[in-house]
Amino acid sequence: MTEKSPQPDVWTVMDLGKMAYTQALARQQQAHQQVQQGHCRGYLLLVEHPPVITLSRRKSASEHLIANETTLQSLGIEIQPTDRGGDITYHGPGQLVAYPILRLLDFQMNIGRYMRLLETIVIDLLKPLGLVGVREPGNTGVWVDHQKICAMGVRIRRGVSMHGLALNVNPDLSHFKTIVPCGLADRQVTSIHQCLGDQAPSMDPIKTQLIQQFEDHLNITFS
Repeated sequence: MTEKSPQPDVWTVMDLGKMAYTQALARQQQAHQQVQQGHCRGYLLLVEHPPVITLSRRKSASEHLIANETTLQSLGIEIQPTDRGGDITYHGPGQLVAYPILRLLDFQMNIGRYMRLLETIVIDLLKPLGLVGVREPGNTGVWVDHQKICAMGVRIRRGVSMHGLALNVNPDLSHFKTIVPCGLADRQVTSIHQCLGDQAPSMDPIKTQLIQQFEDHLNITFS
C-alpha cells in the first residue's frame, strides 16, 4: 500500500489489510501523534486482526477469559493488553475493525457524544442491509435481535481519539466462546453473515459503506 504524506487539512483513510494487533496499535500511535501535533486533521484506520483477545485495564477483564492457555494455543488466539476502555474483546479475520483518530473538539464532541456517534454510524450502515441495529442502555455497542454485532472501546488522549469499533462481518463466531464478550455473560454475539446468510455482502463493500458513513456523519471527505 502506498501512503501519501499527510497534510494539515487532509483526512486520510488507511486500509491496513490483515495486520497483527500490536503492529496496528503502533500505527495508531503514529497517526495519533500526527493529529495531536496538527500535521493531519484525522485518520480512519481499517484493519482485520489475526485471532487475538484484548484485555483492558479493568480489573474484571481477565476474569472474563474462559479458555485456558492450551485451548487458546490450539485455536491460534493470542492475548494482548490494551489501554482502551471497555472490558475483554475478541478480534479476528472477518471482523472489520475501525480506528478513527480525530480531535473531538473539531466536532464539538465529548466522549459520550463520540460513542453515540460511533453507534449511529454502525446503525445507519446496517439499515440498507435490512438489519435493525439498536443501542442498549448501559451497554456500549450495537445490537441486532439482542445479540451484539459491533463492540466498541476507545481512549481519548490529549483530546484525540484512539481505538474504536469492531463490526462482525463474517468472523468465526465460535472463537467468542473463549471469553465473556464485553463482560456480559447472558448475551450472545452475531454477525452480518449470520443474520443474512448468502445475501450478506463481503468485507470490501462493508468497508466502503463504513467510510461513507464516517464522511456523512462528520461532514468530511477522506483522501
